[in-house]
Amino acid sequence: MVVLNLSHSQERMVGQLHKHIVLLLIFIFPYYGFSQNYLTTKAQPGDGISVLLDRFDLSAYPCNVDTFLKINDLKRTSHLMLSKSYKLPIHIFEYNGKSIRTTIGNNDYDLAIYIQQFNENAHEKGLRESDFREDKVLWVPLHVSNCNEEEVKENTEVEENPIINDKKEPTKNESKSNEETNIEETVLRTETFPIFGDKYEKTSIISEKLKGQVYYLISGHGGPDPGAIGKKDGHLLCEDEYAYDVTLRFARRLLQHSATVYVITRDKDGIRDEEFLDNDKDETVWFNQSIPLNQAKRLRQRSSKINQLYYKHKKQGATIQRVVEIHIDSRYESQKVDIFFYYYPGSTVGKDLAQEMYRTIKSEYEEHQSNRGYRGVVKGRNLHTLRESKPPVVYIELGNITNEFDQKRLLIVNNRQAIANWLTQGIISKNGK
Repeated sequence: MVVLNLSHSQERMVGQLHKHIVLLLIFIFPYYGFSQNYLTTKAQPGDGISVLLDRFDLSAYPCNVDTFLKINDLKRTSHLMLSKSYKLPIHIFEYNGKSIRTTIGNNDYDLAIYIQQFNENAHEKGLRESDFREDKVLWVPLHVSNCNEEEVKENTEVEENPIINDKKEPTKNESKSNEETNIEETVLRTETFPIFGDKYEKTSIISEKLKGQVYYLISGHGGPDPGAIGKKDGHLLCEDEYAYDVTLRFARRLLQHSATVYVITRDKDGIRDEEFLDNDKDETVWFNQSIPLNQAKRLRQRSSKINQLYYKHKKQGATIQRVVEIHIDSRYESQKVDIFFYYYPGSTVGKDLAQEMYRTIKSEYEEHQSNRGYRGVVKGRNLHTLRESKPPVVYIELGNITNEFDQKRLLIVNNRQAIANWLTQGIISKNGK
């Protein structure tokens, strides 16, 4: 045993130090324990595991189901007992009153926005009595950090692909429409939108059919991810470039009818009339935020931006807000694929809009290529943007970038414009019903 001979002053200093350490531990450990507590809830009549998790917006992530079973010592075949309390895959943090990032010790801004929206949505649904800024209780769903990237990946693979087996080559132009429709249009005014580039920035406003409506447009991939890639005459055809060009043309047509439009994925290229569009990696997300390499973060970044803008316009009285996301498929190189549409299961508005846009596209093909045949699809899917965005969403696949027939839909500039025109017609047609 070692015996230390301390003076009275030294003993006093040690005692004070011991006191400070004890106080520090008292402060730290309850907070740490509190932050790791699980939110609990009681099972209601008719609750199964998926129903219970769905009530808290957790069922879409497989990792949440696995965690729920583990922390409650249950099996997948287990039945929930009425009125028994169960732990949810949601950690409780004591909100520090400053910021979500400092509360959870993570400086990811988009993650903080997602957690904020998760809590606000729970409050709106009546799942929690108070706003987290009032009661200082922050809910953090475990799937923001526990789920594998693949579980939240915006997978462009589909379960059922609408394949056309006839091998007749389509006519050169899928539509005779040019930059504008063939109908003479009255110009109400002209506005300038630099995002469309020098040639197209002067935009004629021709109606007020969509006035007061807000549209959020996402072109798939971008930044470090070019998406699907095809080849033609020694050129690489990158999904993000062609999806973006169609998205810009679509945005411009919506603006011409007085809609408020946000192009969520943005580039500096403007609308391009070239057949082969050069690929770059300088795309950003509204506004001027770099696109992260991590797929899960990319998806969360976009849905978070949309939801921020959604709440802003909702407070301003906007009653119609919609999201349209545009992609291009890459499978089945030897076969062609028609344009197809997805909505979130259970979203009546999303389904109705998808069906109307589908009907418009189908009727245009039947008019311009009566012998072609058209097989598209409208189907519900559980994709991140469809699930996590507050406004109703329509997710569109324009065709097969690896197929020589479908490539004409993308390479011929009049075809890209025709698609944008037809999608706009679908929006306007839906409003008229």
